[in-house]
Amino acid sequence: MKTKRRSVPGIRHYDGPAGGWGALKATAIAVRTQMDTLDAPATLLRTNQPDGFDCPGCAWPDKEHKSTFQFCENGAKAVTWEATSKRVTPEFLAQHTVSALLEKSDFELEGYGRLTRPLQYHAESDTFRPVEWEQAFTRIGEILRGLEPDQVEFYTSGRASNEAAWLFQLFAREYGTNNFPDCSNMCHEATSVGLPRSIGIGKGTVSLDDFDKTELVISIGHNPGTNHPRMMGTLHELARRGVPIIVFNPLRERALERFADPQSLIEMATYSSTDIASTYFQVKAGGDAAALKGIAKHLLESESLHGNVLDSVFIAEHTQGFDDFAADIMQTNWELIERESGLSQAALKSVADAYAKSNATIITYGMGITQHNKGTANVRLIADLLLMRGNIGKAGAGICPLRGHSNVQGNRTVGITEKPSAEFLERLENLFGFVPPSKHGHDAVQATQAMIDGTAKALLCLGGNFAVAMPDHTRGFPAMRTLDLSVHVGTKLNRTHLLVSKETFILPCLGRTELDIQQTGRQSITVEDSMSMVHASSGKLKPASPLIRAEPAIVAGMAKATLTNSNVNWMELVADYDRIRDLIEKTIPGFENYNERIRVPGGFRMPLPPVARVWPTPTGKAMFSVFQGVDENATGEGDNVLRLITLRSHDQYNTTIYALDDRYRGVFGRRDILFMNEGDMEQLGLEHGDRVDLETALPGETQRLEDITVVAYNIASGSVGAYYPEANVLVPLDYLDKDSGTPSFKSVPIRVTLRSKEIRAL
Repeated sequence: MKTKRRSVPGIRHYDGPAGGWGALKATAIAVRTQMDTLDAPATLLRTNQPDGFDCPGCAWPDKEHKSTFQFCENGAKAVTWEATSKRVTPEFLAQHTVSALLEKSDFELEGYGRLTRPLQYHAESDTFRPVEWEQAFTRIGEILRGLEPDQVEFYTSGRASNEAAWLFQLFAREYGTNNFPDCSNMCHEATSVGLPRSIGIGKGTVSLDDFDKTELVISIGHNPGTNHPRMMGTLHELARRGVPIIVFNPLRERALERFADPQSLIEMATYSSTDIASTYFQVKAGGDAAALKGIAKHLLESESLHGNVLDSVFIAEHTQGFDDFAADIMQTNWELIERESGLSQAALKSVADAYAKSNATIITYGMGITQHNKGTANVRLIADLLLMRGNIGKAGAGICPLRGHSNVQGNRTVGITEKPSAEFLERLENLFGFVPPSKHGHDAVQATQAMIDGTAKALLCLGGNFAVAMPDHTRGFPAMRTLDLSVHVGTKLNRTHLLVSKETFILPCLGRTELDIQQTGRQSITVEDSMSMVHASSGKLKPASPLIRAEPAIVAGMAKATLTNSNVNWMELVADYDRIRDLIEKTIPGFENYNERIRVPGGFRMPLPPVARVWPTPTGKAMFSVFQGVDENATGEGDNVLRLITLRSHDQYNTTIYALDDRYRGVFGRRDILFMNEGDMEQLGLEHGDRVDLETALPGETQRLEDITVVAYNIASGSVGAYYPEANVLVPLDYLDKDSGTPSFKSVPIRVTLRSKEIRAL
């Protein structure tokens, strides 16, 4: 029996495909509400073009530039949101206290528009006031020189360029710390930790060419239509070629069901679409490991019965640890696998059979794999599955972690890490003549904990919305206010900016779309996509204000003011970004002939030894792993515990909310939603539209999210979904993957309580 459905404001069924006319309409609305309509077409057509700028919307690589346009709906939202004609002026800030602005949502704050000049917080008036650049740099330098280096946290957002990120790490290391919390810590750190243990590098092994040659794609734990939307073009091509796409995801996501390509004249003219998933399995939240072990178990059983299922030659020549891996898999019983995954033995065997028939398989995965207590072990299980049939270092095959921000991978490549290698530090010392710190610094969770403990005294943010993106707002937000100094480099206001410290500065920077002119002329920055391609990006729009500066110039200004005896000529480097790239080339392998190669359209690919079946592990072999048990999560406390998955809406990019709609899930004009399975609702006595409170079901935890509306949805039993970052308050800071430090945003044990019968009757 299905639960009773009643009309709920802002909730209505959406039956269209992903993409199509809905995407074009959304793009038109974004353009109309944000940009000058004369500037918009030319700006959008420069997105992802050889002489244009890299889209800030996702890290999916670009095909050859043959199409009329190389942007998608969410890419257009990202571009228009940055290139908006709206401005935050000193007059606006004088009329709005920080306390009043902090009552606003991030959607409202960013909606006010672009920052136009550097700002300093004035406690007496509780407002931000204009400050001169050199005055801001001087004061920041004075405060930093009065602190111990390890009392300072250097945060990096994935939107920062290679050039800005490399300068930022040089600044921090000459200053004396490896405290580098960054956005990777919150999403794909499990990849950066797990894959080196398995194959020797923390990056994927596939290219776009591999998707042209693959015979099977297994897609696990991601929603490409929203979070890496340019991938939809690739999936669309595969589906139309008849390549099977097997999906594992707790929710039925429209983009993985069917998609209408806005560049397809036939689909647009006929209102038709293409089915994407050939098979869709709704795995329980936290059940991915069990599902992967089930597939591996059937492969091993088939090998013992029939032979020729595993690539035994590859395993013998290129791997170690297979026997221990296989023994653990065979000891895992099907009853446990079915219970934890929520999938039947027959379903998992069908996946294993399809995998066994494929000569070249790609597995793609997102944060549905990494943001768990055992995220690192999950990543390694995916690598294990590929190694079983030699699907790494083979055309059309490999592992494909799906990054979010367009340069989060590049930031890590150029040195944004709290755990630098000895070789990298030695190169810095030899080149610049200072001894960089060698002890490991703080990741994002450790940095937040240091603020809570009072041992961190300053936070420098190169982009991002740090406090809001983190778990446990009830402790993290107050901790921000205890700092001596907070500095935020950004394009728009957000709530982290407003959690003011004793002294707080907001330093406005250029966006990707804007012209960057330095002493030697127009500059290009570089970024690295999910498939390790490094290419140039160059904006052309007139900057939002003559008083904003490029990120490299802001980093250099702070460094020069802080490091008064530095051997680095910071201003000379910023005068010409080629000089920064020359130094990157000298300190990081793989960037040989950097400046020459980025001037070739499309750029170049960073070295990926596993593609050639060279394994940079301590053993020189690819390493199988052993995942103990089948459970990815800590056990919840009490009865009726459900697993909460935090989600992004379709009108969202990380903490940036473009609008209050989530079109494909049928949510319009609101975000206070809890997606629930109808069977779970019936068991708990809940109805569609009920207002409930959520509380974390972990020992000793008291986190709550109140007054959220239940919506019946096609989601795996035992799993519920709520929007990020609002639901972050339910995630304890120490509820994380111990190997990587990644918070477990995708599997929080919670209980749901109806607010009152009287409220239901309203």
